[in-house]
Amino acid sequence: MYKLKILIVDDDPDIRDLIEATVEGEYLTAQAGNGKEAIEKAKSENPDLVILDYNMPDMTGVDVCKHLRHDPLFIHLPILMLTGKGEIEDKVRGLEAGVDDYMVKPFVPQELIARVRMIIRRSTINLDANPLTRLPGNVSIGKDLEERIRTGEKFAVLYIDLNNFKAVNDYYGFQRGDEVIKETARILINSVQVKGTTKDFVGHIGGDDFVIITTLAGAEEMAKYVIAEFDKSAPQFFDEKDRIKGRIETKGRDGLVQEVGFPTVAIGVITNETREFTHTAEISSIGADLKKLAKKFTTSKYVFDRRATN
Repeated sequence: MYKLKILIVDDDPDIRDLIEATVEGEYLTAQAGNGKEAIEKAKSENPDLVILDYNMPDMTGVDVCKHLRHDPLFIHLPILMLTGKGEIEDKVRGLEAGVDDYMVKPFVPQELIARVRMIIRRSTINLDANPLTRLPGNVSIGKDLEERIRTGEKFAVLYIDLNNFKAVNDYYGFQRGDEVIKETARILINSVQVKGTTKDFVGHIGGDDFVIITTLAGAEEMAKYVIAEFDKSAPQFFDEKDRIKGRIETKGRDGLVQEVGFPTVAIGVITNETREFTHTAEISSIGADLKKLAKKFTTSKYVFDRRATN
């Protein structure tokens, strides 16, 4: 059975061990003894929740929380803050930094586990998030598209898929594959922040499939931005020796050894500028066809569907 993971951050090892003993029967755990380590562990361990001490020597819990909230992948990461104080000002600073809940030390273990369950349950209800990227999943994607169809809004949908992802995942292992997925998510979120609007939506369909819902005017520039940023990042997914060669050798589905270059990105862009959609299935079907077409190219490519309804 899949277990969620909690990152425990406290400069007191006894407190960390107490928290771990409280939650370890139900959750996996990772520990960090200071703010800098917490940020590193958040990136490497991909926790589902962080239990964060308020007072630490190098960075306060508030500083750590602010840093995490500036990373697109951690915007929705639940954070429970622990403090040895009880002042309202501390709670306010934590909540303003993006903390989801607060507990005062010393805590009762039964209350801690109850708070953890509540925060995770609330997070799951509010966001059908992909556990790796914390991006909204298929339920939220469908709801967003349905609402835009219902209101008659003009929009564009970018369906994004990666080429050579399976080869990288098989060659280097699933942890490298996870790094590729998380970096892709960062690029997509950044593309919306740089080229999009506040109404734009980024979702994770699953695996190496993503979606961006944006405006008609911004769709093409966003596709270009995603490709440019992904192509800049792609070489880092290879080890240095393979990066120099520009390729790895893996077995294909037919069992034959093949040379594979850096990952590339394929994007299919669908709009309702010249056609009318009545159901999200129509959009995803066209998107799948366009992605297949874009994936036929050896370089990163976006393909627009400019056909009218008839």
